[in-house]
Amino acid sequence: LLSCGSRKTVQKRKLMDLTRSVIIPLLFGSLGIFALFRLLQWMRMRAYLQEAVVVITGATSGLGKECAKAFHAAGSKLVLCGRDGEKLKDLVQQLSTTTNHRKNTHKPHTVVFDLSDTKTVLNAAEEILKYLGHVDILINNAGISFRGTIVDTGLDVDKKVMETNYFGPIALTKALLPSMIKRRQGHIVAISSVQGKISIPFRSAYAASKHATQAFFDCLRAEVEQYDIDVTVVSPGYIQTNLSLNAVTADGSRYGVMDKNTAEGQTAAEVAQVVLNAVGQKKKEVLVAGLTPSLAVYLRNLFPRLFFTLMATRAKKERKAKDS
Repeated sequence: LLSCGSRKTVQKRKLMDLTRSVIIPLLFGSLGIFALFRLLQWMRMRAYLQEAVVVITGATSGLGKECAKAFHAAGSKLVLCGRDGEKLKDLVQQLSTTTNHRKNTHKPHTVVFDLSDTKTVLNAAEEILKYLGHVDILINNAGISFRGTIVDTGLDVDKKVMETNYFGPIALTKALLPSMIKRRQGHIVAISSVQGKISIPFRSAYAASKHATQAFFDCLRAEVEQYDIDVTVVSPGYIQTNLSLNAVTADGSRYGVMDKNTAEGQTAAEVAQVVLNAVGQKKKEVLVAGLTPSLAVYLRNLFPRLFFTLMATRAKKERKAKDS
């Protein structure tokens, strides 16, 4: 009979043999399969974006500008949209000097229009289709933020934010959608916000416009799936852009303050890469936020009473800080 020590030695050898013959090969095999999957995913994404006609609104600054850089580097044919023609020309020049000769990059086309003016939006869509024939990917990025109390905010301010953040993007989407349906091909992206899922104090007009955006594109996704058209909603948290600086206040004036949370947020370049990957992988929805905003989204859905209490406390704290 084997002694206790001998049995342990035999068991140890069997375990080592099992590890060498089964576990280690299985582990490396799994890693190899995962690496192959990621490689195929990357190749498919590259093929999807290469030569694709990509329309980006709000391309002159912030996230839109970084998205322009990312999609240009991926070999897409860009249509850069914004209100400032000179800034769009500067961006085209900047992209031209950073051309990657290993990829087939293209000189971007520019279209100047105001997203809050529905008539100019329709004219812009007509110009885009006339120049390029079709649109593969539409990135609804342009937007405006808001800071102010509901009681002090005039209805004209609510309408201004809604026109830019909601009616403008859906007008452009509706104008380009028939051509996508006809081709049975297209991808529509909405850059929403965490505030499309939750609302925080003194952001009423902005949060309302983003809630509307979330709802519209969720409906659109369901309705156009039969035409093989993809819809992606990207919901970032705080990004280091001029969004808060350019935000409108209760009386319609410019806010002009860089919020601490905005200054400490993710860089626009980082979020642009997330947008690029989300589009390339045809994801339906992406939440791009830190731990606290992400938890707040789940808290709103799972424990609404606690969420409401926390928001009321935040409102009191912010009002007190403003009054002091």
